[in-house]
Amino acid sequence: MQYFVIKNLFFWPITGRGWSKTIFWWLLCKPIIMKMSAISMPSVVRIAVRAIPYIVGLGGNSFATQRPARYSPVLEAAMCLLDKTYELLCLSKSGMLLLASLFVISQARAQLAPPRPPAKTRIIVSDGRSLDGWRAPTGDWKLARIAKLSPDNPKALALTAGTGLLVNGNKGRTGNLLSKYEHGDVMAAIEYMVPQGSNSGIYFQGRYEIQILDSYGKEKVTFGDNGGVYERWANGKGFGGASPIRNVSKLPGDWQKFIITFRAPRFDKTGKKIENARFVKVVHNGQLIHHNVEVTGPTRSAAFNDEKPTGPLMLQGDHGPVAFQKIVLKPVKLD
Repeated sequence: MQYFVIKNLFFWPITGRGWSKTIFWWLLCKPIIMKMSAISMPSVVRIAVRAIPYIVGLGGNSFATQRPARYSPVLEAAMCLLDKTYELLCLSKSGMLLLASLFVISQARAQLAPPRPPAKTRIIVSDGRSLDGWRAPTGDWKLARIAKLSPDNPKALALTAGTGLLVNGNKGRTGNLLSKYEHGDVMAAIEYMVPQGSNSGIYFQGRYEIQILDSYGKEKVTFGDNGGVYERWANGKGFGGASPIRNVSKLPGDWQKFIITFRAPRFDKTGKKIENARFVKVVHNGQLIHHNVEVTGPTRSAAFNDEKPTGPLMLQGDHGPVAFQKIVLKPVKLD
């Protein structure tokens, strides 16, 4: 008899029998089981299975109207199977809860974590292969394969034809060179070389100059020396400027390198300037020479007298021979 009950209840999809009894059992027991939170689910399942003969008896089977004295091995095996099945379900449920918890935690961490930095972008303004990155007119600026001190004149450069370097002409004097690319906040890597006594400069946004000069061996340096933030000029007088913290200039004819972090001026919605431009960090030949130096306006000999959020990089070409090996700009956000 018990076998008939189990078959009807648990194997009805295969046998095609026991539909009404199974539905009746589920509708009757579901509310009771849901309320029995204090009892472990395996116990609930055991109680439900042990009640099957009485539930089925209510459906009209006279063989199940009395409580049996004992259960057959088949019914005991079914109860054991249900216990094991429930334990597997509990494990599966716990695993799903664990995965859900990990997902929630990962989402929370993603929201609390700082935003990812923007994709790394480098603008190679000059790589010595062409003048394509510069605005016309380019004057006497040209490419060369080798630039070194002239054996006949230490104040001049001897050039070898080819590509790889950018130089300001055979005579070492020509007009200033402005990039087509206009930058705002930026990190720049600039490699350069000058002969003895020569002078040049790098103007960020065409307005704010970091000086280039042969300052090798000088003990006391000013804003006008190599790596200085150059002075401003108004009403026939100079003012402002910032001297490098230390002089790390190399010998004339040796290649030198700037790594400069520049923060552009800030403007409100009406176009009024609310923050000055600033050289956040200037590293010269591997050593820090400036930190958070504000520039109140365009420095002397700038290409523009106004200030804007962006502008071109400018190379000074009319003060003496200079060679550039590589100029790379990396846009950054410095808010």
